[in-house]
Amino acid sequence: MIKTKMDLKFYLAADKYALGRDRSRPSINDDVWKFQRILRKVEYYKNKKPDIISKLLLPIYQLRKYKLGISLGFDIPTNVFGPGLRINHFGNIVVSKSAVIGMWCDIHQGVNIGSNNSVSGQELVPRIGNNVWIGPGVKIFGDIEIGNEVQIAANAVVNKSVCNNKTVGGIPAKVISDHGTENVNVAASKARMMKFIELHPQFRQYFNISSVNVLENMKLDG
Repeated sequence: MIKTKMDLKFYLAADKYALGRDRSRPSINDDVWKFQRILRKVEYYKNKKPDIISKLLLPIYQLRKYKLGISLGFDIPTNVFGPGLRINHFGNIVVSKSAVIGMWCDIHQGVNIGSNNSVSGQELVPRIGNNVWIGPGVKIFGDIEIGNEVQIAANAVVNKSVCNNKTVGGIPAKVISDHGTENVNVAASKARMMKFIELHPQFRQYFNISSVNVLENMKLDG
């Protein structure tokens, strides 16, 4: 969760690297990167200790996020995605505000990460680990856990938990490979994440906790 200026710098740098951007700022037509930058700034001003500046800037960034999200087809709430987010394309991505998604998520268009309702009325939402690749058209819902380094094939419907380092596909989704993102060259791979740490040693401190703690911290803070 982004609470300090250092946190904000880390998330912005991680997202930029995951997106594969070389520029210092988005070009005029790079709306996906613009959205991700605005998302992180909304998170920062929403989570930090309130002051006059945050009270002035938060509604401005919230309005920009809302308008750009509408034009891109994104219904993505704050404080859901960890650092290193890569949104590959514009077009219909809907995520529950109660979902928990770890570092280095690589997500495509047409994805819905939603909830199931329980008898008690409790919202049952997915918890997704680190280094997960989510293909186009994927649906993930319910009180399930997706492990680290998982690949989810295009148009899969995932309604059961998935162990670490698996590839799943189909409706309903089943394991189709015992290898996940560790064996492919995608933004979600741990190799890419480790390269980021090598290039940005000032952020190494953010990686000195286990994958389980990343999820638990995000869940508790959110």
